[in-house]
Amino acid sequence: MTGKGQGFGFGLGKMKELAEAFKKAQQVQEGAKRLQEELEQMEIIGEAGGGLVKVIVSGNQEPKRVEISPAALEQGSDILSDLVTAAMKSAYEKSTATMRERMEELTSGLELPGF
Repeated sequence: MTGKGQGFGFGLGKMKELAEAFKKAQQVQEGAKRLQEELEQMEIIGEAGGGLVKVIVSGNQEPKRVEISPAALEQGSDILSDLVTAAMKSAYEKSTATMRERMEELTSGLELPGF
């Protein structure tokens, strides 16, 4: 055992870096929690057929409702099915893009490994 008092090999500079890293991680965690709450409250609309069918999902892709116009019903079941599917894909793509953008905003400026 040496009497140099170096502990676990952390100098004061390393301890400061570690404290900063913990602080940033805590900020990201708090931001992520707020973001999750925000995404849950969002309404993202996917449309098909020029608005004949609309699918509304939350920002975290939870289905909220489907709106089908009377004109869409007149198209027949096969076309209506295609319109609903296309509107679902549109809503999914928009919500995914929104989630990605918000996560990038949250983590921008942070030097985190793996991001």
